[in-house]
Amino acid sequence: MTPSRPPRLDAPATRRAVKAVSRINAVLYRATDGRLGGRLPANRDRPHGVPVCLLTTRGRKTGRLRTAPLLYLGLEDGSVAVVASQGGMDRHPMWYRNLLQEPRAVLQTGADLSLRRARTAGPEERERLWPRLVALYPRYADYQSWTEREIPVVLLEEPGRA
Repeated sequence: MTPSRPPRLDAPATRRAVKAVSRINAVLYRATDGRLGGRLPANRDRPHGVPVCLLTTRGRKTGRLRTAPLLYLGLEDGSVAVVASQGGMDRHPMWYRNLLQEPRAVLQTGADLSLRRARTAGPEERERLWPRLVALYPRYADYQSWTEREIPVVLLEEPGRA
């Protein structure tokens, strides 16, 4: 059974709280090369937790660098898949809107930094990846049920990959 959509999910206070927690996570992650903040806590389904990366984008309005901690799935070809869920909120997250304007980004996984080019997965790719992403983090299915928008799957590819 899918949990019901939390009340006030899209409230300004909720957005501010998410932003504050994200900033703290990014600071801890950077300071420890991901030893702190590098995994979503474990539970019985995921005894080792879920991996977290830092994605740095350029703000489409301000031009400032913005960093978001995100759950990620490493793919066989070296790409990384992330989900623009924003917890099932009705708007795409800012980092996703930034990538739509400027797809170049910096990805940090643990101590490793790499330049990446982002693109939204096409319908067939999303259909293939979505079950793997839900297996990684089952709440993604809940988030999708809470919003009318199709939650984008974003592929972070190494530059030069066709």
